[in-house]
Amino acid sequence: MSSFASPLFRFGIIADPQYAAIPPHQAMDRHYASSLAKVAEAIEVFNGWELSFVMTLGDVIDRSFSSFDDILPVYDKLRHEALFLLGNHDFSVSPGHLSEVAARLGLPSPYYSFSRHGWRFIVLDGNEVSTFAPPEGHPHRALAAEMLAALQAKGAANAHRWNAALSDAQFAWLADEIASAAAAGEQVIVMNHYPVHPPCEHGMWDSERIVTLLAAQPHVVAYLNGHDHAGNYGKAGACHFVNFKGVVDTEKENAFAIVEVHADRIEIHGFGREDSRTLVY
Repeated sequence: MSSFASPLFRFGIIADPQYAAIPPHQAMDRHYASSLAKVAEAIEVFNGWELSFVMTLGDVIDRSFSSFDDILPVYDKLRHEALFLLGNHDFSVSPGHLSEVAARLGLPSPYYSFSRHGWRFIVLDGNEVSTFAPPEGHPHRALAAEMLAALQAKGAANAHRWNAALSDAQFAWLADEIASAAAAGEQVIVMNHYPVHPPCEHGMWDSERIVTLLAAQPHVVAYLNGHDHAGNYGKAGACHFVNFKGVVDTEKENAFAIVEVHADRIEIHGFGREDSRTLVY
């Protein structure tokens, strides 16, 4: 019976438009300027569905603060709530604009949570401890340089400048949010720009502690991210880890998804290059 029941609710997912008014990077098959039309196409599809919201999983732009002026108006055609989180390329702006990125995307704060239909969505800022997002001279920059050097010394696969970590304060906040969701009887979906599982070269520097926390909580159902444009999937404990494919990749093909939440499973309907999946919980 349940397999034919209509979902509790649905939401849309877009990952890594990386828009910029620049020529394509042919070797990486990234077509930055084409993302305007691709996001518009995704929005046209989303507008045909009843959705609770649409989340873009970071890297709205590839570079330069003025790129936001071109791509954000495309979202004005969306008849649903447009939500965002921060990706590494969103900070590929001049130093004077670094502190304005979160506000430009309309975020209530760099990381935040919200509840819908008895579910808690926890939205992380994966760039908090990085070599690029904190203002010049911020202690998080120095900490990031130390963490990166330590990972490089170990030969870690994810020891790259384009990755980052949560601060201890944000990690504690994540644990608190998960605990308060349990107390409220809410299931949890975590969203972030960066993958944490399975381990890969694009993963958070502090992936292990994040996966350990999420995998230990039976009410944490899924972790959704972008950043690794090829896409990926893994499971740890009861938590499904889904890496969505990048919009910016390929000249013509799009990649986006509609996520249906049911009482016993999550159905991901992939469009274009995005895979469809059933996540049982």
